[in-house]
Amino acid sequence: MSGTDMNVHKRTAAREAADMVKSGMVVGLGTGSTAAYMIERLGERVKEGLEIFGIPTSDDSEDKALKAGIPLTDFGAHRRIDIAIDGADEVQRGSLNLIKGLGGALLREKIVAQAAKRFVVIVDGTKPVDLLGERAPVPVEVISFGWECTAERLAACGARGVKPRTDRAGSLFVTDTGNMILDCHFGPIEEPEKLAEKIDRIVGVVEHGMFLNMASEVLVATPDGVEHWEP
Repeated sequence: MSGTDMNVHKRTAAREAADMVKSGMVVGLGTGSTAAYMIERLGERVKEGLEIFGIPTSDDSEDKALKAGIPLTDFGAHRRIDIAIDGADEVQRGSLNLIKGLGGALLREKIVAQAAKRFVVIVDGTKPVDLLGERAPVPVEVISFGWECTAERLAACGARGVKPRTDRAGSLFVTDTGNMILDCHFGPIEEPEKLAEKIDRIVGVVEHGMFLNMASEVLVATPDGVEHWEP
């Protein structure tokens, strides 16, 4: 499948997810290329009369939402989100467990997903896997102080490689919340819940990119149409 075809499929799934939104909802706005199509469609619907408020998961999504004309709010005004729509880097077949964070927004994405009554994930057909970690590393957001020690402890959890993420200029990548990301290559993860517990116990870790038992449904864009998966 060519990159052009993949983008067409992603756009189809993203727009279908955006059409699930109803007036009066507070909507979690995901981050990434697929989520960008969703934000674009929501902007069109707002111009057509849809009345919603969005809570973006990144500065980039906030900028896209404002340009699309989507009114924004925050958790100070709304503790709960009616529906959050976001992409993923891997989706485990069956459980719908996810790896997210290759775009660098995993902390805010997980806060929004946890606050949502319904968490809808939109992906293309390259993202489903039998086991998490088959293709993607697990991004782990950490504070910069002592990150070298944190990296050693992550390696002790079984990571074959732990690499600090850099930006295009070669400098250490900094998240919107001012932290670093360590990309941890575990390979196929047989027991993600146990690994998540180990990572959560490491001092210096802010959050990890395994989203376990959080997705309400996944829309998978394929050449034959959009498939709807539930856990």
